[in-house]
Amino acid sequence: MTELLKETNFKNLGRKFTGKVRDVYEQDGRLILITTDRHSSFDRLIAHIPHKGQVLNEISAFWFEETKDIVPNHVLAIPDPNVTAGKKCKPLPVEAVVRGYMTGVTDTSLWTHYQKGKRDFGNFKLPDGMKKNQQLLRPVFTPSTKSDAHDRTLSPQEIVNEGILPRKTIDAIESAALALYERGAKIAREQGLILVDTKYEFGTLNGSDDIILIDEIHTPDSSRYWQLDSYEGRFAQGEEPEYFDKEFLRLWFKEHSDPYKDEKLPEAPPELVEELSKRYIRMYEQITGSTFKPGKEPILARIERNLKAYAA
Repeated sequence: MTELLKETNFKNLGRKFTGKVRDVYEQDGRLILITTDRHSSFDRLIAHIPHKGQVLNEISAFWFEETKDIVPNHVLAIPDPNVTAGKKCKPLPVEAVVRGYMTGVTDTSLWTHYQKGKRDFGNFKLPDGMKKNQQLLRPVFTPSTKSDAHDRTLSPQEIVNEGILPRKTIDAIESAALALYERGAKIAREQGLILVDTKYEFGTLNGSDDIILIDEIHTPDSSRYWQLDSYEGRFAQGEEPEYFDKEFLRLWFKEHSDPYKDEKLPEAPPELVEELSKRYIRMYEQITGSTFKPGKEPILARIERNLKAYAA
């Protein structure tokens, strides 16, 4: 049976912060980011997915390497399949969202706004007559604020007007984000994938104004991918594209519980957990073009061994 990385509690790596998926240890000028197998939805943990942490960490590592010539990133080393050692940066309060296609169902999605009649988005305009899932003439930058309450999609000018970021910084973020998306879309296409939309996070280092790419990049958790070979035919028929589907597990919980209100949730069915694990691995292999090689077990002992040099 495959071992799960549910959490870590290392005492010698510095102060620990626990996120939805990552355990982060803070050191002087450095963060140790350990990506676990935790799987969240409905703002809570719903399952642990074998190999998910390794897949996300290694996909990000792949993309950080493929894009480091565009903008510097926080990576110092990948000392373990589940771990990234990164520069400690000051995160900027904006998510840099780039969209290449007219799609989505959430309140902040381009398609939702478009259906309601919006055409002028401040830094770009869209023509009448577009259809859901249609490719845009050019990728667009739709930044949003990072907020615990509710993210707001704002134009770059609105971000400047509200004093969230100065013009120079939001312009640098937009330029970097569009270039990152263009590189990602090109490499994805070579692997038979469409990079539909994605989000980036940036930070600054030691009081400098220069931006650095942080967090993750082009993973299935931060990006939407469609299969390239079936896209045109499905779009012509008005059908939804083939995509990496994580929703089936979320839907199971909605059908078998009230995940927003129930204090305790049912256990996720093992066959659904296994299927989601296989899908993450398939995405890793298609995105990177490499065969997935699970890290050695036991996982915690391996990580501890590989992080000896990083003891605080």
